[in-house]
Amino acid sequence: MTQQPAGYDDLDAQLDKLAAAGLLHTIDRPIDKDREMHPLVRWQYRGGIPEHRRKAFLFTNPTDAKGRHYPDARVAIGVFAATPEVYALGLGRKPEDIGQAWLDAIAAPIAPKEVTDAPCQEVVITGDELLGEGKGLDALPIPISTPGYDTAPYLTAALWATRDPESGIQNLGLYRGNLKASNRLVVMMERSTLAGGGVHWRKYKAKGEKMPVAVVIGAPPVVAYTGPQKLPLDCDELTVAGGLAGCPIEVVRGKTVDLLVPAAAQVIIEGLIDTDALEPEGPFGESHGYMALEEYNFSMTVTAITRRRKYTVASIISQVTPCESSVIKKVAYEPLYLNHLRDTLNIKGVARVTMHEPLTNLRRFLFITIANGTPNTEVWRALNGAASFTPAIGKFCVAIDEDIDPANTDQVLWAMAYRSNPVADVVIIPHRGKGHGPELPGHQVDSTMLIDATAKGVFPPVALPKAEFMERARTIWEELQLPELAPETPWSGYSLGDWCAEWDACAKRAANGDWLANGRRSAANRSATAEPQDPARGIVWAEK
Repeated sequence: MTQQPAGYDDLDAQLDKLAAAGLLHTIDRPIDKDREMHPLVRWQYRGGIPEHRRKAFLFTNPTDAKGRHYPDARVAIGVFAATPEVYALGLGRKPEDIGQAWLDAIAAPIAPKEVTDAPCQEVVITGDELLGEGKGLDALPIPISTPGYDTAPYLTAALWATRDPESGIQNLGLYRGNLKASNRLVVMMERSTLAGGGVHWRKYKAKGEKMPVAVVIGAPPVVAYTGPQKLPLDCDELTVAGGLAGCPIEVVRGKTVDLLVPAAAQVIIEGLIDTDALEPEGPFGESHGYMALEEYNFSMTVTAITRRRKYTVASIISQVTPCESSVIKKVAYEPLYLNHLRDTLNIKGVARVTMHEPLTNLRRFLFITIANGTPNTEVWRALNGAASFTPAIGKFCVAIDEDIDPANTDQVLWAMAYRSNPVADVVIIPHRGKGHGPELPGHQVDSTMLIDATAKGVFPPVALPKAEFMERARTIWEELQLPELAPETPWSGYSLGDWCAEWDACAKRAANGDWLANGRRSAANRSATAEPQDPARGIVWAEK
């Protein structure tokens, strides 16, 4: 095994740790990367397996649809973010410390350290060795992500390194890459999210020059996590990766392009992106859950492939969420949004920011948990602040109370149903970018809906038995050996302010079998002037 870089793990070490933690399925039988591999992992997310039971996959014997084998290669899927626990292991933190790790790394970046001897350059392939079937890109076991719809194998976990020709600052972005030939691929660098590589491409186009690029496959986890993170365009992701690691990331200069890449990566694809013409790319199954149809994107000619002698291709399971690509964003984006609202905008009433994951892919729905007693003006400042933080996230922003579980969409709908009045608590903001997803016919721009679904005053208690009775019943349930429970909130009733000691006393009498006394209480308070459903508040009764 290649020697580990000092201070952080490479992909091989991550695989070893996943195996030791019981978080890795190792598949040794031949698996067809073109027709079987991604569908097999897909069942983990569409087969009713709860998140805590999901794992990473390592395929040690990849084949292709023609029966070809790849004796020097393995394919790993889900090894970066199959679950938050997998992500946390790669980051070297506990799951609850992920957010703070990102904030600390962004605040204290560490510049990379250049080396001359790198594992990712043990094998160097250039010139005619890149050309022809079974050579160059065609020699790498890159899977097809959506068999039956995708038109070719795609790089899904690759980081694309480019450099701003004006500032000299490098960028690492996570983009999809469509294999076209043994020495050519096409990359989609999204306009709506201001992808760094796309911004750089326009500057090279203005200069009339091709854009150098280096594609990193199987980066060390602390580096891999920076690609999908939303960092400023003038931020070198390698410095933030150093902040995450607590030490410089070792980098090596490319063999044919003047770019720095992680020395401990598995494979590097070097080349030049054309700025004179674009090439059709797609269709491809995208993370918003629909097929991205064929469109024109950036064409890259490969000038070199360097790799380890024995290497692992990392691939991300994406498309319909939840999936690895949503987890890898969710655990990092949410703390950044919380920090932006609570610390940058100084909205202290914001307790939590949650992105809705199933099917909607995080970007469309933001749930903002507001502490009790927060002024309504601060609720609206939080809604507006969340919607405007990044251009592609927050089509629907919903403010909710602390008793509402944002991970339970039914509870959010419950809050919207009974704690909001659309005419007063909904604001629609026009002129929003359409973001990542299929375009609505006839609509070049989108809009944002802000919803205040917080309680505007006191509410009656939640209509479930009090905790003491539910806990007593659970003990009986377990004694009877009934099916194992997985409690969902709310699982017991609780007060929301509109309750009093008199009603508590009535409920206590009923639970003790003395409900007849409550009947005598109501008889003593009959009224000849009341209308049907008039409130009966303020009654104080003591039986004589």
